[in-house]
Amino acid sequence: MKTSKQKLIKRLKIIEGQVRGLQDMLEKGIYCIDIITQTSAVKRALSSVEDALMESHLGTCVVHQVKAGKEKIAVSEILKVYNLKRR
Repeated sequence: MKTSKQKLIKRLKIIEGQVRGLQDMLEKGIYCIDIITQTSAVKRALSSVEDALMESHLGTCVVHQVKAGKEKIAVSEILKVYNLKRR
């Protein structure tokens, strides 16, 4: 998990730079379609971070809960993740 965590932190720092770039583009009056293209890229990047976090949680925490006999908690968290992802 440590390596995954480091990769996710690196990815979030890249996204942070992309968001700063968006601010700069707006301030400079860059063509709207170019800005929208970049906002779409940021959304996809955040979605990939979210996917990795959810996969890790489901593959570790939820599995441990099931093995510990805490199925109701596990099901609740799976549904919570599912509902968050649908938004």
